[in-house]
Amino acid sequence: MEDNAVLILHNEPGGCAAEHAESDAGVLDEAAHVAAALAELGVPFRVASVRALRDVGRTLAAAREACVINLVESLGTSAAEACLVPAVCAALGKACTGSGTPCLLMALDKFQTKCALRAAGVPVPGGVVIPPGCITARSLAATKPVIVKPVCADASEGIDAGSVVMQPDPDTLRERVLRIHDRFHQPALAERYLDGREFNVSVLEMDGGLTVLPPAEIDFTAFPAGKARIVDYRAKWREDSFEFANTPRRIPADIGVAAAERLRATAVAAWKCLGCRDYARIDMRMNSAGKPFVVEVNPNPDVSPGAGFAAALQAGGLGFADFVGILLKNAGVPFPRTQRPTNAERKEAGLQVRRTLAPDRDAILGMIGAAGVFRPYELDVAREVLDDALAAGEHGHYQSYTAVLDGRTAGWICFGPTPCTTGTFDLYWLAVHPACRARGVGTALLSRAETDIRARSGRLIVVETSSREDYEPARRLYERHGYTMAARLAGFYGEGDDKLVYLKDQTSQ
Repeated sequence: MEDNAVLILHNEPGGCAAEHAESDAGVLDEAAHVAAALAELGVPFRVASVRALRDVGRTLAAAREACVINLVESLGTSAAEACLVPAVCAALGKACTGSGTPCLLMALDKFQTKCALRAAGVPVPGGVVIPPGCITARSLAATKPVIVKPVCADASEGIDAGSVVMQPDPDTLRERVLRIHDRFHQPALAERYLDGREFNVSVLEMDGGLTVLPPAEIDFTAFPAGKARIVDYRAKWREDSFEFANTPRRIPADIGVAAAERLRATAVAAWKCLGCRDYARIDMRMNSAGKPFVVEVNPNPDVSPGAGFAAALQAGGLGFADFVGILLKNAGVPFPRTQRPTNAERKEAGLQVRRTLAPDRDAILGMIGAAGVFRPYELDVAREVLDDALAAGEHGHYQSYTAVLDGRTAGWICFGPTPCTTGTFDLYWLAVHPACRARGVGTALLSRAETDIRARSGRLIVVETSSREDYEPARRLYERHGYTMAARLAGFYGEGDDKLVYLKDQTSQ
């Protein structure tokens, strides 16, 4: 068995109905995208496709690779059988990326997911499941707008403009439910339709914790009055349709910090309730009061270049190869890693530190949000400081520098003179993207700031940071570079959260 080799396993398109050919073929784009990332990482790999569950066992039993990147979405016409791939991998002693079989089976059934989330206190729209042959007057008694969709289907299959019934009546609802029964041979879910804002929130497991990537909002402003604001099959897959052209993704979403935190907390709660692993996308609707409701949990979502998860990675400052590397790390697969470079090696590898530019803004804010250690009001402060620095430039109070590694934003530092002092400077912000740690980014940013401060006749640098455990890497960085702790204010930021004040004397440099 090759411990450092990877098998990309995907279903072979052609097993579904012709009306869903676009979503069926999308897995090929995913496989190509992952293969390119593995090539970039220098990881040996092979690609294999399967048609049926029996093919999975045969393929994996004969495979020498120790890890499987699971892109199997359906086997023949059965999405449920595809959910068994992680279990087969486990039975054959192979690591498998993405969520496990219990999570995939739960998430596939939208009604079971709804029940589990509701029991865990996660808000979901109300709904009723109607199996074939079981239509009753009670099941058709909806009084509010509903959306009717298959209980077990992905990629918006079975959802179109007629799926939303704004003024329910028994005859119309019966027709919509029968349509699902006839086309999909499975129960229909009649769920309350929330005519509010729609968000996608992507979550990534890395370094033993969860990173919530910047939320995306679907923009329905071009939809005419009376047209249901949903991402149906045409919006996702039919590139020549009105729906596809007029449902752009806005990421990061233009939303306040409090609302963003509600989305984040709800996404994490949904992840934990279903037992997701590695990565997932949680789709939500927000009502007029700003309360988010989970409408779907997507473990192992589409990761092709144009899909929402890839867009969230980019908004969070992560390259796709970074993401694939994280999956391999989670799976325990050894692969070439860059050690902490010397100054000369950093320059050769493409790490540069330059003044922050306006186009850096969204990537920096996304990176700070992805760090997962800052409170909502701290993110507001970072936004204000960054905007002030960009507006005033090098002659302003806030001096801002961006680290760029391999062409992407890797870190940010911001500092300025301390008011009412002579030669004292505050280091306000230092953030390194989680995917770029241990690559010399923090060192390069500190070095650039110290050089600038000396050029401005600075004699003393002050850093205020937290005693919390998740700030330990930052504290180690300061200490390695000659910063010493001068004060500790117990409980300053909160109960058990002390303020630590570090100093560095520039005159001795």
